[in-house]
Amino acid sequence: MIDNRQPGRPDLASALRFLTELVAWVATPWALAPHSVVLAVASVLVLIGLPTVFATPGDKKQVLVPVPGLVTIGLVLLQLVAAVVSAWAAWPRLVAVPVTVLALAAVVTELPRWRRLAPLARDGRPAA
Repeated sequence: MIDNRQPGRPDLASALRFLTELVAWVATPWALAPHSVVLAVASVLVLIGLPTVFATPGDKKQVLVPVPGLVTIGLVLLQLVAAVVSAWAAWPRLVAVPVTVLALAAVVTELPRWRRLAPLARDGRPAA
């Protein structure tokens, strides 16, 4: 099988992950703003700032603070959960359902990356 991907060109998983991140960055402050503007601003700082600062070496070109693969996976899951929960809290069902489908598709396409970031030993525990 020929690999048609070009270096630096995003694949489907990256595109779905980025779309879900955009939704999280918009929906989370939108859902929090009626309760607290401070929380709304803080949510954007957390959702954008943490993945910018913390990354797994080899997964990103530039890493400010290196972390294990499980941390990177956790940060992606934070984005996905924030997108879904916030969409349901802030927007009508007509919008929240496609956001949920988008997040589920992102999870499915992210699985190979997650296996690479946090390989499991034969007993199912994280490999050393």
